[in-house]
Amino acid sequence: MRTLIATAFAAASLAAPAGAQQRTYINPIDIDYRYNWEQTNSGVSYRTGADPAVVRHKGAYYLFETLADGYWRSTDLMHWTFITPSMWPGGGIVAPAVASDGDRLILWPSMSFTRPGSIYVSTAPETGKLDYLVRSMPDLPGAEDDRYPEKMSPGAIPPGPWDPGLLKDDDGRWYLYWDSSNVFPIYGIEIAFEDGKLIYKDKATPLFVLHPEQHGWERFGQDHSGLLANGQPTKPYVEGAWVNKVGGRYYLQYGAPGTEFNAYANGTYVSDKPLGPFKYADYNPIAYKPGGFVHGAGHGSSFQDNYGNWWNTGTPWIGYNWTFERRIDLLPGKVYSDGQIAFTSRFADFPYYAPTSKVDDPDSLFTGWMLLSYRKPASASSTMGDFAASRVTDENPQTFWVAGKNQSGEMLTVDLGKVDTVRAAQVNFADYKSGRFGDAPDIYTEFELQGSIDGKNWTKIAQTEAPRRDRPNAYFELAQPLRARFIRYVHGHVGAANLGISDLRVFGSAEGRAPAVPVNLTANRHPDQRDATIRWARVPGAIGYNIRFGIRPDRLTLTHQLWADELGDGPTLTKELRSLNSVVTYWVAVEAFNESGVSKLSRVRQVRQQATHR
Repeated sequence: MRTLIATAFAAASLAAPAGAQQRTYINPIDIDYRYNWEQTNSGVSYRTGADPAVVRHKGAYYLFETLADGYWRSTDLMHWTFITPSMWPGGGIVAPAVASDGDRLILWPSMSFTRPGSIYVSTAPETGKLDYLVRSMPDLPGAEDDRYPEKMSPGAIPPGPWDPGLLKDDDGRWYLYWDSSNVFPIYGIEIAFEDGKLIYKDKATPLFVLHPEQHGWERFGQDHSGLLANGQPTKPYVEGAWVNKVGGRYYLQYGAPGTEFNAYANGTYVSDKPLGPFKYADYNPIAYKPGGFVHGAGHGSSFQDNYGNWWNTGTPWIGYNWTFERRIDLLPGKVYSDGQIAFTSRFADFPYYAPTSKVDDPDSLFTGWMLLSYRKPASASSTMGDFAASRVTDENPQTFWVAGKNQSGEMLTVDLGKVDTVRAAQVNFADYKSGRFGDAPDIYTEFELQGSIDGKNWTKIAQTEAPRRDRPNAYFELAQPLRARFIRYVHGHVGAANLGISDLRVFGSAEGRAPAVPVNLTANRHPDQRDATIRWARVPGAIGYNIRFGIRPDRLTLTHQLWADELGDGPTLTKELRSLNSVVTYWVAVEAFNESGVSKLSRVRQVRQQATHR
């Protein structure tokens, strides 16, 4: 019998190579994030990606980000190819605006008095050929040095534009939106491109500032605490302007309150005119992911794919080596008939299908493949210091295993505890004293994944393939479901000085039933209406919960994912939400999940104001 099982296992594993017919992707997206050079003199080495701008141009998608020395192209939102441009500023590009006018792709980097720049254009971005659209930039009207805001003239604006966003309206007129500040607002202005020059058509129009005293999610800090990591209070930042015109409405997207914590999110103001006045959307934020392996979703862009589906990109946070150590996510969404725009983060760091047609319900793109590796035992061929193998299943990108030596043949094994059906795996590499500060020919990733039922007989189930590239968040969808208890990483090569892996995540399904429906849900609004306490009864067998909430009982667009073992041991579980908008009615429900599936949603409850006692 054991021989028959092993034979069947091997046949299923080798029927086709992993990813041969890939239909899915996972966050953070699997691109070759570049090593940052800014901390060269400090010796702080890390890969990062941030402030993504994605546009669809001539049927393909182009991804630009901060300090990448190039950009990526995709035709399916799953596979991204890095393109080395023909020209690029020596100081790199930060948080650029990108726009397509149908024939040209326009690239506008962030600019300031100390970081002037040019605007670039390409009629064939797939080749990397860039030219100057505007080589010599004019001064931004009314701009003054903002290092001492109290000394600026009345009506003066900060230098820039920093964090620019571009819109070409239906009538052919161009508009610029920009700023990143905890003092100044988001600005807008009409512009024109004429004979190699940029023309500012008028003075800058202040459009809006943050109101964290009303909008809970705009509060800075972990879980909107309002505090920096050192415990000091701080003001939140508004940044990352990006505008989409949909159904005659202008959606001015912005990131807040800051990139350093799980609270980073995207919101929107809406107007029927390109320069406003803009009205705050009560359903904000539109992209929000404070829990899970990938946390944070702010400062990005929104675009439609070739089938008309809406997507939002953002900047999840790692922050182990440096405050601005980050990655990129991709969240599906939609614009509802009443104008609300929303992007789902429900299981958004689990595998999702990449659509091949118009999809009405973005949540339907979730594959249903559950995380099988959470808190499972792990072992390694060698370990450096305290960087133990057990860290690779804790769903925390800030903790990781480091091999004793970075050499071919090092192994890392996860024991799922029982034979499960495996559908996909994600290997998330970590940087620990990596010693790299830019791209190089030897910065690439090679490894093999193996599966086993008994921990003795192993079969290859996936491997990196040519062409060689770095894969900091390598993802493999298996060509066929695989029955296995053990999943093993076998090392080949990484370009860093050390081999570090933060999480080896395994997805599929376990035998058994999904958890029961959560019951005894209560939702009480605090006197400070930005906050609410959610309580429900612990569900036996659940390993995690999603709190789903929104401003309509039939449209719970926001999700806060939680692990059961982080919620205490009592029969009643409690979580405080601190992301609500004041004077807005909310509705909430909870679902439970385990390795076998997801429960049905609990009863939807209104978040009610607590009674006050005199």
